[in-house]
This record gives sequence, C-alpha cells and structure tokens, in this order.
Amino acid sequence: MKKPLLLVVGVLLNVAYVLALPTDSIRINTTDSLSYTTSQEQQKDLSDSLNITLDSLAKSQPVTIPVVFKPDPQKSLWYAIIFPGLGQIYNRQYWKVPIVYGGVAGLTYAISWNGKYYRDYSRGYRDIMDSDPNTKSYEKLLPYSIDPSSSEAKNLMKSRQNTYRRYRDLSIVGAVAFYAITVIDAYVDAQLADFDISPDLSMQVAPTLFQTPNSYKPSVGVQLNFNLF
Repeated sequence: MKKPLLLVVGVLLNVAYVLALPTDSIRINTTDSLSYTTSQEQQKDLSDSLNITLDSLAKSQPVTIPVVFKPDPQKSLWYAIIFPGLGQIYNRQYWKVPIVYGGVAGLTYAISWNGKYYRDYSRGYRDIMDSDPNTKSYEKLLPYSIDPSSSEAKNLMKSRQNTYRRYRDLSIVGAVAFYAITVIDAYVDAQLADFDISPDLSMQVAPTLFQTPNSYKPSVGVQLNFNLF
C-alpha cells in the first residue's frame, strides 16, 4: 500500500512544481520563428518586385546604340559605274557631287562644241575641194580677207578641220578619264571608310642644314618629318 501511495504523491508533487513555474518559462516562443519567417518572405517579395521593376524599365526604355554607316565597296563601285556621282551619293560624300556633275557638264559641252565645229569645217573642206558650184558652205567659215578659190583657203579649212577633230577627241578622252576617276574615287572612299586616322599621323615642315659633299659649308633646305607612330 505504501508504494502506490508514494507514486501518487510524487505525481502530485511534479504537477505542483510545473504549475508553480513562471508562465514565460513554459510558453513556447513561436513569435521569433514567425517573425523570422515573415522577414524572409518580405525580403523575397521585395527582391521579386525589384526584379520586375528593372525588367519593366529595360523593356520600356531600350538602350539605343548608334550605328556607324560603313558603305559596301562593291555597291559603291556598281553605283558609280551605272551613273556618275551615284557612288559618291551612296558613300554620303555629298560635297563631291557638284564637282562630279560640274566636270561631266564641262566635258560634255567641250565634246559638243568641238564636234560641231569639226563637222562644219569638215563639210566646208569637202565643198571647197569639189567642183560643184552649188556647195559653198565654206564661205561662212572663211575670213573675208581670204579668197575662197585660193590654196590658202583650202589649207585653212583642212587645218581647222584637223584642229577641231583633235580637240573633240581630247575631250572624249578627258570625259572617259574623268568617268574612271569618279568610279575609282567612289570605290576607294568606300574601302577606306573605317580607316583610322590617328592624331599621331602628322607631318612637320622645318628648316634644316644639309652638309654638301666635298664642301665645308652647309646648305639651307627644308625638312619634312613624318610621325607614323
């Protein structure tokens, strides 16, 4: 009978001890764990909102990168071949266009003007050499002081015919050469569009003294200094 009684007394004492403890000691501190969990969730939500904001800014304000125009040499070449000055326009060298069209206009006028006088003097020379009295186109071309029936008139008509023919041919050669120059200029300009011209590439002109061979006296001259690096 004593053992059950002692067991019951022990249990009662333990219960009394537990009940006598302070409330804070037996309270399960769940506040810290909840606050820790809440702070992690807030940080995650803040990070997600920040990423969404950055993505929206990147989409709404795209970064524009300036594109530098670089002409294609092959296109520039074919444009210049098709029509004079078109290659310069494609290369955006607009200041060259008036030069190209000025040269084309001048050489075209030279060919036309010399060709007209060549045809006139050629017909006049044929008329003065034949025996037909009705063909007298040479009379408008000869000076008043020269007799149309003289040999001087015939020599003059032949000389001017050859002169204007030579001028016409030279004008044609000049036009072809100028056309070739415009084509080469357009192609080379497109090839060198991205050529880097460094500030170190410079030239200086300065006076200098040269030692003359077999002489003790120096000579005065001009020296050109190129800085390539």
